[in-house]
Amino acid sequence: MAKIAIIVGTPLKDSYCEALGRAYQRGAESGGHQSTLFVLGEMQFDAVLREGYRREQPLEPDLIAARDAFAAADHLVFVFPLWCGDMPAIMKGFLERILQPDLLAFQKSGGGANWKVYSGKSARIIMTMGMPGWFYRWYYGAHALKLMKRNILGFVGVKPVRSTIFGMIEAAGDDKRHVWLREVEAMGHAAE
Repeated sequence: MAKIAIIVGTPLKDSYCEALGRAYQRGAESGGHQSTLFVLGEMQFDAVLREGYRREQPLEPDLIAARDAFAAADHLVFVFPLWCGDMPAIMKGFLERILQPDLLAFQKSGGGANWKVYSGKSARIIMTMGMPGWFYRWYYGAHALKLMKRNILGFVGVKPVRSTIFGMIEAAGDDKRHVWLREVEAMGHAAE
């Protein structure tokens, strides 16, 4: 049994990303895994890291719960849409806020260049976008995906990090969207 933290990184409520996150959670629970879902659009927190890494910014109650689940999880799942070539600002702010206390503590302990504070965890990134996924990877270089995989998750020691891209989301009909929900539910069942 794996402990899984699922983060839906969009400010929109009742979005398709939320449906994907809930599908992953259903699959995880049917597979006997323990899962916690965080829908950022429903949470109350300041998404701006106001002091950078100069001093710790106290976490709001919703972020404390998310950070605790993040730290306890064996597997992390991030579901978000591609907006202006990147993740929504609320997703980036969420990550900066929940990672800041651990990175500051590690920095103060003399950890040097080794910031692998979350070694031993795996992750799945699920992205939706209006363009074809292959075009995003080929022409745009999948920059937001690389940012999450290498510059954020890899930086703090999370590996392996798998990814799934659902492109042409606005053009996808109900049948295609149901197929994707079933795919994500199967990923949750397998905790992958």
